[in-house]
Amino acid sequence: MSKKVLLILSDGLRPDAMKACGNPYVQTLLENSVHDMAAQTVMPSVTLPCHMSLFHAVKPDRHGILTNTYVPQVRPVKGLCEVLRAAKKKCAFFYNWEELRDLARPDALANAFFASGHVYGYEEANQRVTDACIEALKKDAPDFAFLYLGWTDGAGHGFGWMGDEYMRAARDSVSCMERVINVTKDLPDDYVVIITADHGGHDRSHGSDLPEDMTIPFIMLDGTPARELNGVNIIDIAPTIATILGAEADEDWEGKSII
Repeated sequence: MSKKVLLILSDGLRPDAMKACGNPYVQTLLENSVHDMAAQTVMPSVTLPCHMSLFHAVKPDRHGILTNTYVPQVRPVKGLCEVLRAAKKKCAFFYNWEELRDLARPDALANAFFASGHVYGYEEANQRVTDACIEALKKDAPDFAFLYLGWTDGAGHGFGWMGDEYMRAARDSVSCMERVINVTKDLPDDYVVIITADHGGHDRSHGSDLPEDMTIPFIMLDGTPARELNGVNIIDIAPTIATILGAEADEDWEGKSII
């Protein structure tokens, strides 16, 4: 049975919000996972820089993306999808924030699905990308699938982090995770599932070095006994995924596999 990876990221999802949002599936996740609920992201704690660091395993001062506007890297670092493509692995993206299209270079993805959160609203867009991810897992079984859920960040900016609307978005996002994870259990391939966020948030913003902005969840369902980790950083995720899939980490990566 081959190992594959499903990475689920809920934008702006604070670990304490996961625990407090009222979705009982969070406890199921913690009881069955290797996890660090005090993992750290990078500065600036802004969506595109954080995602670039996740996928390229270096901090923003190395990849050069400091805002939500993509600019070509001066000294390019290969991203996770480019590394996996070279290893003959198929990658797929399912996302509802269009700027994430720059996380993978041309020809690195076998499949991609985009549903605009600005057009449909992030609540509906979350369901659309979740449905598309489930369909692709059943039909194509990509080696690496990335599911991005944007509603939590939208609710945080619109109504405030940890407020009622944000917590509703957190509950719904965890339900999306549950739907996809339940599907992976019935697939012939063995999927390791990693759940995380790009950053947290406070009031109606993020981007600072406050703990509320910098602390993110890291949850990995890999079939091993549940245990707590310490010191996980967002730049460690790409090397961890590469290790699971039997690909060699790029020599420029600064993050380290937790496996």
